[in-house]
Amino acid sequence: MALVAEPEQPSPDIYIPQEWSDAAESIAYDSITSPPPVAFICGAKNSGKTTFSRHLLNVLLKRYKKVAYLDTDVGQSEFTTPGFLSLTVVDKLTPDLTIPCLKTPERSFFFGDTSSKRDPKGYLSYISALYDYYRKEYSTANKEKTTKSELPLVVNTPGWVKGVGYEILVDMLKYIAPTHVVKINISTKNKNLPGGAFWLDYHSEEMVNLIEINAARQDSYNRSVLIQKDAHLMRDLRIMAYFRQCFASNLNISTIKELANALASQPPYEVPISSIKIRHLYSQVPPTEIFYSLNATIVGLAVSFEESESLPWCVGLGIVRGIDTLKGVLYVITPVPPSTLEKVDLFLQGFIQIPTSLLQVQGCVSPYMSTNVFSTS
Repeated sequence: MALVAEPEQPSPDIYIPQEWSDAAESIAYDSITSPPPVAFICGAKNSGKTTFSRHLLNVLLKRYKKVAYLDTDVGQSEFTTPGFLSLTVVDKLTPDLTIPCLKTPERSFFFGDTSSKRDPKGYLSYISALYDYYRKEYSTANKEKTTKSELPLVVNTPGWVKGVGYEILVDMLKYIAPTHVVKINISTKNKNLPGGAFWLDYHSEEMVNLIEINAARQDSYNRSVLIQKDAHLMRDLRIMAYFRQCFASNLNISTIKELANALASQPPYEVPISSIKIRHLYSQVPPTEIFYSLNATIVGLAVSFEESESLPWCVGLGIVRGIDTLKGVLYVITPVPPSTLEKVDLFLQGFIQIPTSLLQVQGCVSPYMSTNVFSTS
């Protein structure tokens, strides 16, 4: 059985070519300390964007005590579960570039899907809000004095670079206006992004350092060797690793069966229905069916603000284990600490689901499969 302690299975040994090292070193050291660099990493699917981003993080951390990381890949998130857009402040080197690890982001949004295709406009609004937060807190580029130390920023992007995906990438580049753009090319040229500063208008005077590098692994014919990933499996493992955090690290929970049993016996939090709003991100649900649609699902736990209710910060995920409308409570399992959970006033439901492997463990009666919801009528 797969280990839930590992977010993904270790891939083959990471090879960092010299041009990758040179690119990372030039971003980290061939610039003045203030303002620090803003590096935007882009390229085709499976070209090595995440691996290069991890390597760049390590190089930057040798010069700066902390580095900000803006993750825009909702399908294969770096420090969060799938479906999130997040800004994370990293202060420790990553010893193994093959294995990602969960971190608590400083700010995050629950997009609720593994691709931006369903809502490109909303996707871009979340990214803009995260970058605005970075500028406010960690950059003086907006000519306002920040209360915290200036930090370099690494922006990792998804591999959807054609059609609408290309248009989204261009909008991101124009809004963020990075100091460095790293474009990773593969040998299949028709899958690459256009050459040069493709996002700039012809008459633009914007100054940017464009660095073009090739995918790390190539065969004897100089063809890119792309490491294919089981994206669905990796997402499931990341979700399971997240909910493994509900339990002490010294507990012996290392298999899917052990995690399923632990979650089935875990006492849930009682959340008053009266204190929560429910928002379905991509579907219309009749009022009489809201609780049925919410039961046995994963929800984003969010904190709304009066001045920006449409963009609520998300503090984590929860499993709605059951609903009792007579008592007026929702039963929720989550690793989010109670002090933070008390602030949650909004449940966001998207398309991030409980991994099927957790629901079909032999010998484990899953509480999520029962229809323990009372009628709302």
